[in-house]
Amino acid sequence: MSGQGAEAAAQRHLGEPPVMPRGYSMSGQGVEAAMMPPGHDRIVDADRPGWAPTIGRATVEGMNDHTVAATLAAEAGELLLAIRDEGGAAGDRKSDDLLLARLAELRPDDAVLSEESTDDPVRLQRDRVWIVDPLDGTREYGEPPRVDWAVHVALAIDGVARIGAVALPASGIVLHTGEPPVVPPRPDGPIRVAVSRSRASWEVRELVMRLSAATVPMGSAGAKAMAVVRGDADVYAHSGGQYEWDSCAPVAVAAAAGLHVSRIDGSPLRYNRPDPYLPDLLICRPELADKVLGALAG
Repeated sequence: MSGQGAEAAAQRHLGEPPVMPRGYSMSGQGVEAAMMPPGHDRIVDADRPGWAPTIGRATVEGMNDHTVAATLAAEAGELLLAIRDEGGAAGDRKSDDLLLARLAELRPDDAVLSEESTDDPVRLQRDRVWIVDPLDGTREYGEPPRVDWAVHVALAIDGVARIGAVALPASGIVLHTGEPPVVPPRPDGPIRVAVSRSRASWEVRELVMRLSAATVPMGSAGAKAMAVVRGDADVYAHSGGQYEWDSCAPVAVAAAAGLHVSRIDGSPLRYNRPDPYLPDLLICRPELADKVLGALAG
């Protein structure tokens, strides 16, 4: 299937579950990777030089957009795990090559904005733009056995983060909009704020103080956002500078899970703009949104 017919068909089948690479299984909290037995088969795509082997590449005709996002995030995560000893630069490049090739195969009529590729202004003429971060948290990826790094695959439609998947490969999890995660109840105790492990901004430090909050330090933006989705934190606020690929997939997943998503002044997040710089972000439990926005406003 290709062209506008494939896109229409994909939109008609939003309820289909993602088809994941072998070694992944569905769960109520997303897609969890099972341990692969020794000697498991790997598939090398001979048509794409430079690829490391990946596991069980899905080739299903007529994938819906949720399936595409979840499947490609999982595939990129498997690749990154396989080549982790090559370092972050190789991981960035090879994951980007994989995602761009697969999107060209599965969604040839859509535009793509990737952190690791030259920005093509043709995307500004498209309603559908895939926004990807092939390796979110390069520093953490380069420090095994850290798990707080991610892969982001999102689709912005008319400037809104509608569809997305965030893979946490070292934890064996993919959270995605095709099966929105269920956010666990908040435990008793102080509000928990996910913060950078090394460079929390002044605004975030002030937020923590004003809320008398506990901090949950961790690495990548995707890991912090998914900590709120998974119930390990209550708030993720960022004001230190980001780009669209840092937040688009996490925002799509968080919104699908029923969380509050906005800029730190409460205004909507918009994507596929001429300048992809999008410096701030708030993801939090909806019942805390007014309190958090008030604290951020000072």
